[in-house]
Amino acid sequence: MTISQETCEACRADAPTVDRHEEQTLLRELPDWEIVERDGIRQLERVFTFANFLDALAFANRVGEIAEAEGHHPALLVEWGRVTVTWWSHKIRGLHRNDFIMAARTDELPA
Repeated sequence: MTISQETCEACRADAPTVDRHEEQTLLRELPDWEIVERDGIRQLERVFTFANFLDALAFANRVGEIAEAEGHHPALLVEWGRVTVTWWSHKIRGLHRNDFIMAARTDELPA
């Protein structure tokens, strides 16, 4: 089973963040994603490129649909020809396994 086929679990405020070893293991399945840190919060991020703004916007809407279906929402930055998708778990101020699952599902969306 790939990580995209896993089920997201409800994330509680006391849920543990993934540790650095697990991050690296999970990133092997997500080679185009990177971990960035903003305001002390580790986040999973990838930039997707497109031919124009409308294609980028359509992709962002597809990401929004899968996010809404799971009740887990990323930051989306839509620009001409690109969308930056950033996943992290707000409740725990860091990365949860759900973020990696959603990143893998984002990768499966048609570009």
